[in-house]
Amino acid sequence: MTGSRVVALGHYQPAKVLTNDDLAAMVDTSDEWITSRVGIKTRHVGGPDEPVDELAAHAGAKALAAAGLQPSDIDLVLVATSTAIDRSPSMSARVAARLSMGSPAVMDINVVCSGFTHALAVADHTIRAGAATRALVIGADKMGDIADWTDRTTCVLLGDGAGAAVVTADPSASDGPSAPGTPVGPGIGPVLWGSVPEMGNAVRIEGTPPRFAQEGQSVYRWATTQLPPIARKVCEKAGVAPEDLAAVVLHQANLRIIEPVARKIGAVNAVIARDVVDSGNTSAASIPMALSKLVERGEIASGAPVLLFGFGGNLSYAGQVIRCP
Repeated sequence: MTGSRVVALGHYQPAKVLTNDDLAAMVDTSDEWITSRVGIKTRHVGGPDEPVDELAAHAGAKALAAAGLQPSDIDLVLVATSTAIDRSPSMSARVAARLSMGSPAVMDINVVCSGFTHALAVADHTIRAGAATRALVIGADKMGDIADWTDRTTCVLLGDGAGAAVVTADPSASDGPSAPGTPVGPGIGPVLWGSVPEMGNAVRIEGTPPRFAQEGQSVYRWATTQLPPIARKVCEKAGVAPEDLAAVVLHQANLRIIEPVARKIGAVNAVIARDVVDSGNTSAASIPMALSKLVERGEIASGAPVLLFGFGGNLSYAGQVIRCP
């Protein structure tokens, strides 16, 4: 079977920035309270005229331009999102229409905060099976639309945005891991994914209108104690030692989760994505957006191994090691 690789990335955020001081004027909070507990300074929030599919389409267009491809070159569109209010047309179908694509397969994937890494695995598997050759994989969420702006424990976390990756078939990335200490063999390494169904209610988007809520301490304990060994197994499946990773891009949930998890993984030489400081928790958008920014700033060498690891809603997780485009 042929393999696949990420060849280009793109990201997009609404222009409006909400600072911690802005939030302090809305709820009982402060910059010091927010920074000390979650490490977030600012977040971008879209208006009512900026739907999820518009954010996704902007990010997708940038990724396509970076890849040197036309929209008509894409035969699979996957959009990971949990904030699509309408059931149909799907966000992926709307993105395809916005970008004037030909006749791609279109699917939305809702695994909340680990949605992008799930979608990336689906794209990789689909290409390996020969059912697609070029995929546009997008994580896009408008968390501001589902925020309870009167709850200071959750509204301070959330932001809006989108990140996209172009994934193409690559026969040279067809087989298993390379030797230890060298970049991961497959362009997209084997996925390791799963969930903790009995704890699924720890992160919720429920009600009419839907609102975000979570059991913060339960999520924190699970993430910081249970996820590092799983992330190390992701590296093992890819044949890459944690100390050989060039970058670690975790779901941008909370700086107090990102830093201890990254440390426990043992990625001592890696750049650690900390986009949460400027963007907040953007759910499925957080990993591709953070990775796109690192690549745009030249902080990761092309071909270097990067760990992507999503976790959150449903208490689900999914991770893989990829070669940086």
